[in-house]
Amino acid sequence: MAPKILLDCDTGVDDAITLLYLASLVKAGEAELVAVGTVHGNVAPEVGALNTLRVLERAGLPDVPVAVGAVRPMAQDVDYAPDWHGADGLGDTNLPAPAGRPVEISAPEQIIRLGRERPGELTLVAVGPLTNLAIALLLEPSLPTMFREVVVMGGAFDHQGNVTSHAEANIWHDPEAAELVLSAGWPVTLVPLDATHPTALDGVWLDRLAEADSDLARFAARILEFYTAAYTASLGTRGVVVHDALAAMLAVDPSLGEYAERPVRVELRGERTRGTTLWDRRSYADEGDRPVVKVAVGSDVSAFQERLLAALL
Repeated sequence: MAPKILLDCDTGVDDAITLLYLASLVKAGEAELVAVGTVHGNVAPEVGALNTLRVLERAGLPDVPVAVGAVRPMAQDVDYAPDWHGADGLGDTNLPAPAGRPVEISAPEQIIRLGRERPGELTLVAVGPLTNLAIALLLEPSLPTMFREVVVMGGAFDHQGNVTSHAEANIWHDPEAAELVLSAGWPVTLVPLDATHPTALDGVWLDRLAEADSDLARFAARILEFYTAAYTASLGTRGVVVHDALAAMLAVDPSLGEYAERPVRVELRGERTRGTTLWDRRSYADEGDRPVVKVAVGSDVSAFQERLLAALL
């Protein structure tokens, strides 16, 4: 059966590429994109919602409902990422306003409503900070029983962080929310930097995209230009890492990943380690009744790269 996806995101460049990937699956009958919610992170959630509508309209999916979510984290100041995604979140391309508008209910309300309406059917894919999910959990304690699976792009274990030396951005933006989500007891797959960074797309991949003769490929190449410039300084060579797309791809086809299953905690108090994801690898560790999280530790990199390119072409 085609997976039914509720996407929660903070639509910057990699979220936009992920939306294009999912749209290609929807048009091929290989997935259903039920709705999208946006959250603070790369940009403010209202900006992210308009970006989401822009991308969905260009991808031929103008009727997917888009809800605006949490404007700030649960226990710290809000922070955006214009250095990576541009002031507009789409690489400073300053695209025209979308024709559509966000729906009236909030993203946490949308999560709860869809969970109640379609219990056990939906895969919740979260590729931004987890504030919307945490709010929904606080409002509806039985929420973990309503979803087939939750796939989260976030965290870092044996890989360095990308905001601090230890913390990955989505977790760092709201550590309290991440701790709530990872301890809630629903089926969670966590896709950390350990799995996403090895999928970096190089200059050859980017050139293949840029040479494609289609409106959608040209759109993807255009919004990737700013992101590529930012990532080239980080990677030391021309390329990008589209973290969110791997999480979406593993939600659709988990066989592409390699996994380890362990309880995962989020550090909330460390002066230099706040937002770090932690697991205890000791064979004799007693985690009590802490729920187990399925953590992606690797993936089929070539399959990921080729599938993503095919979707954009």
